[in-house]
Amino acid sequence: MAKVDANGIQLEYETFGEPDSPALLLIIGLAGQLTGWDEKLCQQLAQQGHHVIRFDNRDAGLSSKIEEAGVPDIMQTIEAQMKGETINPPYTIEDMAADAVGLMDALGIEKAHICGMSMGGMIAQTIALNYPGKVLSLISIYSRTGDPEEPKSKPEAMEFLLTPQPEEREAYIEFRMKLFNTISGPGFPYDEEWLRKHVAQAYDRSYCPQGAVRQLVAILAQKNRKPALTSLSTPTLVIHGAEDPLVQVECGKNTAAAIPGAKLVIIDGMGHDLPHGGAWPQIIDAIVDHTHKVDS
Repeated sequence: MAKVDANGIQLEYETFGEPDSPALLLIIGLAGQLTGWDEKLCQQLAQQGHHVIRFDNRDAGLSSKIEEAGVPDIMQTIEAQMKGETINPPYTIEDMAADAVGLMDALGIEKAHICGMSMGGMIAQTIALNYPGKVLSLISIYSRTGDPEEPKSKPEAMEFLLTPQPEEREAYIEFRMKLFNTISGPGFPYDEEWLRKHVAQAYDRSYCPQGAVRQLVAILAQKNRKPALTSLSTPTLVIHGAEDPLVQVECGKNTAAAIPGAKLVIIDGMGHDLPHGGAWPQIIDAIVDHTHKVDS
């Protein structure tokens, strides 16, 4: 892994595959680290002819922490949102999109397939809208357009987003295990041992709950991209789990319906996760089929 200066901050990144293969930029979701894109998943995508780049967003992992912005009051932010008041986040989804494009520039990548999950999908959509010349194609995984008419998270999932993360290691691991158990779909095996290992790895690599709060406020303050997406000409793939309680499947359908020509892949039994025990082949096949058509 390595760091680059991008958009005025430092971003930690890692690459897989041959640099002369078409680039595939993977953007992680809220509070996630680049390790959320599993190494074996990245290797499999690289083996299918991609130069894969995964990275830590600002305020996560080993990338810059925006500590000078302080920690926003989440409940106050939600109240303001419900009243229709303007939210002033420490930074925006647009800023995070500029980070990703800055990373591409620092690595000498002219264009890439831009793939994001959850918040990463919001960032990926923003890149496609604001930097169309940098985008070979768009892949939006269990994300949303920012349309206020889209359904909200189910209460049991939203509760975890609003609950402060424990500081002590074992308590944090148990908290995250309960979260993943809540948002995972029922259609695939729940590999507790594998997941616990990943959660522990993330805690040991970087524990930054304040950064997660700042990212969440950026999500709450995001623009409604749906009107702009209707004129997007970028080849687009939308992947969503049919049983997603955090970003409900209607959000994926809405995204695909907004973008002309977008292909929608709904995975039965999948929630707000990428289950390595069964969904990876469907996800990889969908991504590879999409990118190869664009590259051919």
